[in-house]
Amino acid sequence: MARIAGVDLPLNKRIEIGLTYVFGIGRSRSQKILDQAEISFDTKVKDLTEEQVNKIRRIVQGEGEIEGDLRKRLSLDVKRLMEIGCYRGSRHKRRLPCRGQRTHTNARTRRGKRIAIAGKKK
Repeated sequence: MARIAGVDLPLNKRIEIGLTYVFGIGRSRSQKILDQAEISFDTKVKDLTEEQVNKIRRIVQGEGEIEGDLRKRLSLDVKRLMEIGCYRGSRHKRRLPCRGQRTHTNARTRRGKRIAIAGKKK
């Protein structure tokens, strides 16, 4: 069982894909880590030796923020925007898109389910 940064990696996946289960590691960062550890991308997670897992763990810890630290920093960044009262912060507060998307017809993911207004006529 490969456990990196508090996350159990899926055993039947390739290590290149398995590393992406850790928050903050995508495909490109996963490939860089494996290049540094000198491990083939095609190796399955269950076929890794304990030595290889430890090597990956050391590289991941030294590279930068992942998992809990990264989640915490992102939430603090959003809180800071809301506290200083900037436009992006106010959009976050109202749970609306803050990157310029239109909201008249779209943005259903952020705004939630449509609400019918009774008696509205055109």
